[in-house]
Amino acid sequence: MVRRKRYASLIVAAAALVALGLVVATFERPFSSFGLFGERERESLVLSGNIEAHESVLSFKDVQSRITVLPFDEGQWVEKGVALAQVDDSDYRQQEVIAAQTLRVQERQLALAIRNLEAAKRTVASDKADLAQKTLDYHRYQDLWTQAVVPTQTRDLAETAFKQSEANYQRDTALQAAAVESVAVARANVKNAENSLKLARIILGYTTLYAPFSGVILVRNAELGEVVQPGTPVFTLADLDHLWLRAYINEPDLGRVRFGQSAIVTTDSYPGHQYHGRISLISENAEFTPKSVETHAERITLVYRIRIDIHNPTHELKPGMPADATIRLKPAGAP
Repeated sequence: MVRRKRYASLIVAAAALVALGLVVATFERPFSSFGLFGERERESLVLSGNIEAHESVLSFKDVQSRITVLPFDEGQWVEKGVALAQVDDSDYRQQEVIAAQTLRVQERQLALAIRNLEAAKRTVASDKADLAQKTLDYHRYQDLWTQAVVPTQTRDLAETAFKQSEANYQRDTALQAAAVESVAVARANVKNAENSLKLARIILGYTTLYAPFSGVILVRNAELGEVVQPGTPVFTLADLDHLWLRAYINEPDLGRVRFGQSAIVTTDSYPGHQYHGRISLISENAEFTPKSVETHAERITLVYRIRIDIHNPTHELKPGMPADATIRLKPAGAP
């Protein structure tokens, strides 16, 4: 009888140990569910993060002047191409006027060089005809002189006229070549003046700051009447058409997400409203929490940054808003 009671006590103690083990296992894995055949895989993953947007810091380029127009303030929506700010452009307009006048002068110089070239060509043509005639006369008198028909003086005068005509032809041919070079230089000067005028107009265009895309002004760094330097930030503009959620995923779940995987994003600001997104970035660099890892068991704290692009046609989502993303996970080991 005593032996049976001892066996019964042992059985009760063993059952208590098993129950205690199950309780401990349950507390150690609070996010897992156990059945008769082990742990059941999660079908979805919920991540928390913040909304971010493409932001551009806008500034004036290559101009230094006083701001005269500044119609927008922080928080305002602006359309692409609208003038956000303008500086005093009187100096740059005067540079455009000077460049335009220089171009007109160079164009006149080119026209004069072309006329000089045409005149040089006509002179060379006349010299060529005269040389041909003087050459013919010289050979004719040379033949008559050898026949003793004409005196030596007549032959000598024909020879002198021939040599003078030849010299005139060579001189005017050289002047024609110089006129050709003058035209080339004048054309180059006109081209340079045209480029200078284009540059003056480009710089004049820099005196107005335009919105490169439609968005909301996050920061206004300048004030009316302030003198700005080239590259000094004036506005920070956010593109609300291209938002994303920055979140982090644990290393054990890394193999169950992929590029292009769909996600549902929700916010506390708009309860019940779902925004559709897709994973566009999975960081190649892991981050540890805490930073120093002492044991292999702490590798479960390894996380990877992901980016979920969000469709935001109504511009309800704003940069900095906290949001949650639900990602349906593919089975472990699935391709």
